[in-house]
Amino acid sequence: MSREPVAATEVFKALGDPIRWSIVQQIAREDEFACSLLEDMLPVSKPTISYHTKILSQAGLIEVHKRGRNYFYSLRKDVVREVMGELWELAPGADPIPDEQNRADRDRSAPRAKKPRAAASAPGEGDAAILTW
Repeated sequence: MSREPVAATEVFKALGDPIRWSIVQQIAREDEFACSLLEDMLPVSKPTISYHTKILSQAGLIEVHKRGRNYFYSLRKDVVREVMGELWELAPGADPIPDEQNRADRDRSAPRAKKPRAAASAPGEGDAAILTW
């Protein structure tokens, strides 16, 4: 089945609502996410959930399928990657996650180990520092 390209602006509009962002976060944690679970997790009515999932589906972010009497959602990770790629093109540089090892290292579930600080050195020697504020 061929899919039409997804407009990044539609994705951003869909993600701009806190309820829809919460829905996407919940769905992203599973391969398939039952609608009934959203009803238990969100402080909104069933019709409101239906409204928000329809917007997410129309934006191309989620797929909805019915099995028996139940509806299931899945995140379209290809769309998320596509939009991230479009964002990355706006400010190109080194890939922030260049390979699978770095992805594993940056996994939220993995604790981050602190690197030992280098001994103080004279200006112009040693590692460069990046300052942020």
